[in-house]
Amino acid sequence: MPDIAWVPHDAVRERSRLLAALRRWGFAGVEDLNRRAIADPEWFWREVVEDLGVEFTAPFTRVLDESEGKPFPRWFPGGRINVAELAAHRHAGSEKLAVVYEGDSGHRRTLTFTELDEQVRRFAANLATLGVSRGDRVVLFMPVVPEAVVAFLAIAMLGAVSVPAFSGYAADALATRLQDSEAVALITADGTTRRGKEIGLKATADAAVADAPSVRAVVVLRHLGIDVPMSAGRDVYYDELDTDPTPVETAATESNDPLTIVYTSGTTGRPKGIVHSHGGFAVKTATDFAYGFDVHADDVVCWITDLGWLVGPMLITGPLQLGATIVMIEGLPTHPTADRLWDVIECNGVTVQGIAPTAARALRSADERPARALSTLRSFVSTGEAWDEPTWWWLFDQVGKRRIPIVNYSGGTEVGGGILVGYPFLPAAPAAFTGPLPGVDAVVLDDDGKPVVDAIGELAVRNTFPGMTHAFWQDRERYLDAYWARFDGVWVHGDLASVDEDGSWLIHGRSDDTLKLAGRRVGPAEIEAALLKDGRIAEVAVIGAPDERRGQRAVAFVVLRHEDVDLDDLRAAALANAGKSFAPAVYVVKTLPKTKNGKIMRRAIRSRFTGAPVGDLSSLDPATPLEDIPVLADED
Repeated sequence: MPDIAWVPHDAVRERSRLLAALRRWGFAGVEDLNRRAIADPEWFWREVVEDLGVEFTAPFTRVLDESEGKPFPRWFPGGRINVAELAAHRHAGSEKLAVVYEGDSGHRRTLTFTELDEQVRRFAANLATLGVSRGDRVVLFMPVVPEAVVAFLAIAMLGAVSVPAFSGYAADALATRLQDSEAVALITADGTTRRGKEIGLKATADAAVADAPSVRAVVVLRHLGIDVPMSAGRDVYYDELDTDPTPVETAATESNDPLTIVYTSGTTGRPKGIVHSHGGFAVKTATDFAYGFDVHADDVVCWITDLGWLVGPMLITGPLQLGATIVMIEGLPTHPTADRLWDVIECNGVTVQGIAPTAARALRSADERPARALSTLRSFVSTGEAWDEPTWWWLFDQVGKRRIPIVNYSGGTEVGGGILVGYPFLPAAPAAFTGPLPGVDAVVLDDDGKPVVDAIGELAVRNTFPGMTHAFWQDRERYLDAYWARFDGVWVHGDLASVDEDGSWLIHGRSDDTLKLAGRRVGPAEIEAALLKDGRIAEVAVIGAPDERRGQRAVAFVVLRHEDVDLDDLRAAALANAGKSFAPAVYVVKTLPKTKNGKIMRRAIRSRFTGAPVGDLSSLDPATPLEDIPVLADED
């Protein structure tokens, strides 16, 4: 096992919800529990539902029905459950804060659980008046304001299906999602802000709706208070809706009825509409937040996310059903001040803070460490991409003072949450995971589909669990081809991973980003981590490029902390740190292209550099243009 960095103290173990459950169920550890959970899902998921208070208004007949085949399970069939009931209705009467919004401009707004319930019921009734009914799709093109939470839950209350869309989409990308989902309504805002700059949303929405004839109604939130054109008979302002509409009942949705469709982009083809249901998504998010992150009702969970990324719906569904408070941040962790994130944590008494490695690198690059002790914070939760160890150590050692665990978490939109986690009550190596989430039969496979230890291979799942997508929206064959076609009866996730004999896991990046160097399969994260040992480098992205002699060579694009760097010395350091077999060609660039939530777009970088089609760039942050990457043909 690698050297241990995090050693849990007694308070962490005593508070743990999962350790308490293990004692009640009579298991010595997580591995013993998971063996039973995988072998007997009927027993395990019934226990989870009871332990975490996932309430069904009508009982399910069984836990798992695989009559349509393993890739298409039905979870908790016959049960009646609605996410609006779990996250809002059952907490009515509580004056505890449910939702906190921290704006890019410093503006802060809140909703108590009572206010959340009242607003969800009112907005659901207004949506019904606008013609939205059970099964209809409603697109959310909004910033992460309290009304976004209200809208998501109101749509669920009606039994309609939300389609959260990334707030940075251009009109074409938004229109594609409106068309593919055949949405009947769109909920948007006049605009949002990023780095203090106003970004219009309504104009984008109008252009998209012009190409989406299924949309009959557009609800507009006055978020910035700017003038926007309104289409008579179609558009209505959120604040001008009926304040006392005729109430509607909460739909008695069946466990497998769709709750939300979260679209993910690929390099080619139309976006994939990932379908999640009321029962599966509710149970999965409750499991991950309660057992993986140890969230209780007294917690305050903060995340920098967008409604269009899976973490947005997860943040609404998971902590709120557990009775915890959520804090949503609009914008960046370093704007308007470099210490904004630490201020938000202190101001709101945040106990669990979600952070991506990219955000941590931005803070580290600014050498931004909290001036205060972050006294309420119990853990960081990290997701989105693989860590480089220098940044992980900076966050753990210099920010957290080795008392705050970094709960490493990896999964994806398609599985409704996580596959692997670093349990806070277990010792952990830097940037590592300590095991699969409960009920997940994760494994690392070689090219022949055989399990391997101490070697990099494909991260795969040999069973199914609640929260895995019910397929792509209206496209089952494409779903089967994407995840089930490579090995019989095995879900291949698309990540490179490794696990050692002691059960310590690492993620090495996306498998389609893999490099084959010196006869060895290497993830880009491994080379990137080596290069980041050089303190002159702030960020780096490594790709594989064709090479006539060797087949493939590594190419690194680096962003420097300072301009006055000797390039020959920089390349010599890269050679020394990465080793001769893996040393990349080094290009210095101003920025690395990223999505708005901070993921480096390596496939787009590779396509740009090699002159291949770059595919869908709808999620590209315009502040990080792809044009900063050189084109190989121009170098010749």
